[in-house]
Amino acid sequence: MQDDFQQSRFNQRSKRRKTNLILNGLIGIVLVLIIVVSGVIFLGNDDKATTQKEQEQSLEASNEVNEGEESSNEETAGSDSETNEDSSSTDSSSSNEESSEEASSNDNEEAIVTEGGADSNVVKTIVNPNWEPVGTSQTGEHTSVYSGVDWDEMVSAIEYATGLSKDNMTIKFLGNDGHNKSKGTVFSKDRTQIYRVSIEWVEGKGWKPTLVEELALIE
Repeated sequence: MQDDFQQSRFNQRSKRRKTNLILNGLIGIVLVLIIVVSGVIFLGNDDKATTQKEQEQSLEASNEVNEGEESSNEETAGSDSETNEDSSSTDSSSSNEESSEEASSNDNEEAIVTEGGADSNVVKTIVNPNWEPVGTSQTGEHTSVYSGVDWDEMVSAIEYATGLSKDNMTIKFLGNDGHNKSKGTVFSKDRTQIYRVSIEWVEGKGWKPTLVEELALIE
């Protein structure tokens, strides 16, 4: 009987040990699962945070690139606009110069040039039907006055007929040549060009060249 009792107690202890081992094993497995799940959750959240941060940085970089491109486009557009305006201004200036040159060329083509003239010192005589009055600021009945506005407008007519600018013109003589007519002798500053110019007054339109005589050079 005692042997059976001891055997029974041994069996019970053995069963308890096995049960404890199983329970401890299960507890260990549960702990491992808890650790694994916690790690997955923690790492997952960290990855999401990192991904979100990367996305925000990428978006900021993209915005900066877009702003840079817009600024560059605006500068380019401004530069193109200025270039177009400069080009337009240059074309307009060139066109005006060409028109002026063409008009001058047409005047020269229409000019009637004759060798010699009324005096022995006349090299050639020039008459041009395209000559026009130079305009005037004077009003009312005109009387030739060799000073002030009338003088200045006479000089403008001589400048127009000879091609000499006022800065390159010395007036040797400018006086009366009949009713509303005047005559002047002028030469270039270097005295390589000498002209005698006849002009007449056109009512309301100013002085108009009628004759240009190129004179022999002064020795």
